[in-house]
Amino acid sequence: MAPFRNPGNRIQYEIRLMKPITIRLGGYQKPASIHTRACERFGEVLQAKLGDQVDFQFVSDVLALGRKSGDLPIMVKNGELSMCYISSLRFTEWVPALKIFDLPFLMRDRATAYAALDGALGDRLRAQLLEHSPYRLLGYWDNGFRHFSNRVRPIHTPADCKDIRIRHQMSTLQGESLRLMGFEPIAEDIKIFFEQIAGERFQAQDNPLTNIVNFNVHKHHRYITLSGHVFGVACLMVNRAEYDFWPAEVQKAVDEAATEATVLQRQLAAAEDEEVLKKLDPAENEVVQLSADEHRAFVAAVKPVTDKYRKELGGEWFGLVAD
Repeated sequence: MAPFRNPGNRIQYEIRLMKPITIRLGGYQKPASIHTRACERFGEVLQAKLGDQVDFQFVSDVLALGRKSGDLPIMVKNGELSMCYISSLRFTEWVPALKIFDLPFLMRDRATAYAALDGALGDRLRAQLLEHSPYRLLGYWDNGFRHFSNRVRPIHTPADCKDIRIRHQMSTLQGESLRLMGFEPIAEDIKIFFEQIAGERFQAQDNPLTNIVNFNVHKHHRYITLSGHVFGVACLMVNRAEYDFWPAEVQKAVDEAATEATVLQRQLAAAEDEEVLKKLDPAENEVVQLSADEHRAFVAAVKPVTDKYRKELGGEWFGLVAD
C-alpha cells in the first residue's frame, strides 16, 4: 500500500497566521461515559499547558447533532474536527492488521490487552497508521470487553443464540463470528441501533457493560451474558496534516495530554465493569455468568474465523499477543 498523501485541508492556515490554535475533539457518548471524562481530562491538561495559545473545543456527542458515530473519522480526515476517539475497526481500510482487535476471545484479560497495546503490537500498528492513513494515533483506549444483551432468552451456549437478530459493529469479521455462534448478525451504526432498539429489527446487541447501562440498553434487554467475546480498542486519533503544522510545543502538549487522558480512561474502564454490575436490578435484568464449559463452547464455535484471519493477516501479528 502506498503511503498516504494528504493534499491539505482547512487547517494549513491559522497555525501560521493567527492564534489561538483551535483544536476540536469529537466523540459520541454521554457525560457519564468514561470516554467523555477522558476527553475532558485531555482538554484540562492541554489548557493548563498551553493557556491562551489554544482554543480547545470538545464536541462530546455527535449523535445528538444528527451525525453517526462512523462520521467521526471522516470529520477528522476532512478537517471538520482535529481529533476523535472511535473503535479501531474504523481504520482497517488503511491498516488491515487492526482487524486483530475484532477477533473473538483473543485477549483473555486487560493485562494481556494492555501488554499488547503498549508493546510491539501497538508500536507496529501505530507506525502503519502514520505511514498509510491521514491520521496520527495518540492513544489506545480501553473500549471494554463486549458482552451479549438480548430480550429473547438467557444465553449460555451457542445453541441459545440461534435465530436471534443481533446488531453489531461495522465489522465483517465480527459478523462472521456472531453467525458462527448462531446469531443472525446485522451491522449497523450505534445511532441507528438506538433509534430502533424498541422495534423488531434488532433483538440483541453486544457492547461493554458501561455502554449497556449508560445508553439504557438494559431497559430494553432483560438478559445480559458476560461473554467477553471481544476486547474492544478505541483509537484516539488526530488529523496528521494538522498535527504536523502545529508548533513543536503544541505537539508536545497534545502528546502529553493524550497520555494523561489514556491513563485515566483505562483506570475508569477497569473500575466501571464492577460498578455497572452493582447498578443492575436483578428484578429487571438477568446476568448470565458463563461456566468454563460454556465458554469453551463459544471459543470452539468461532475457531474457523480465527483460523481464517490468522492466515489472512499473517501469524506474526498473533505472536505479538501474549498467550
